[in-house]
Amino acid sequence: MFSGLTETEIAHVLGSGKRRVLYRGAQLFSQGSPQDGIFLIESGRIKVFYTAPSGREITLAYWHSGNFVGGPEVFKQGLHVWSGVAAVNSTVLHLPGDVLRRMVLTIPALAIGIIEGLSFKGQCYSALAQMLGTRSPTERLAQLLLHLMNLVRRRRASMARLIAASFTHADLAHMTGVTRQSVTVSLKRFTELGILQRTAPTSSSRTPDMLSEIRDGKLAKAAASDEA
Repeated sequence: MFSGLTETEIAHVLGSGKRRVLYRGAQLFSQGSPQDGIFLIESGRIKVFYTAPSGREITLAYWHSGNFVGGPEVFKQGLHVWSGVAAVNSTVLHLPGDVLRRMVLTIPALAIGIIEGLSFKGQCYSALAQMLGTRSPTERLAQLLLHLMNLVRRRRASMARLIAASFTHADLAHMTGVTRQSVTVSLKRFTELGILQRTAPTSSSRTPDMLSEIRDGKLAKAAASDEA
């Protein structure tokens, strides 16, 4: 959001907000609660999710430092349409809507940063909607694992250990819109196929190739879980 801003402008923005420190699991904002402005993530990771009336939860995204959460409204006051919690210990800066509106009138680069941020979020949520509407549970999980592999490509750790360290099976289920049992069965099947390795680094190019084929429905029968 600060791309293109001068150091003086960045200092002005930072000085206009109120900083909050959140421990892991702490609620930042709740679905249906009053909304005012946005939260700039300075450190840590914020999980944003929607809860249906039935109680079923779908994870919309995990946002890291440099991103902002609390939208889609950034200037007007309203109600939050989803919830946000700290996935890890985090620090955020709350920028109220009226304060943010005044600043974008005098700092054009800040306005561009907010627009680009909202555009990026729109692309992410569009991709999520397309995935949920067009891919099977196994294909969704393969797509998510490919995304995680791209994030940690430079780390010398196996995908299985990465998942165990960062996300529970319930977390993966919430990100793909399936049941936890389905994730467990699919991960076991991926291990049997040699896609996930519990002890060796996932350095073989065969792994992402097979995940890509499963994502695209080319290995559906081989990788299918017990859940339809």
